[in-house]
Amino acid sequence: GVTRQTIAAIEAGKYSPTLEAAFRIAQVFGKPLDDVFQWQG
Repeated sequence: GVTRQTIAAIEAGKYSPTLEAAFRIAQVFGKPLDDVFQWQG
């Protein structure tokens, strides 16, 4: 699982989840990965 602290860090842009975690988070929301996460390189 992912802790609340990790989610807060992701939302704040202070942490990039692993690809596996990103897919799981998108799955929880029932959204495609690119709707939940956007690349800002």
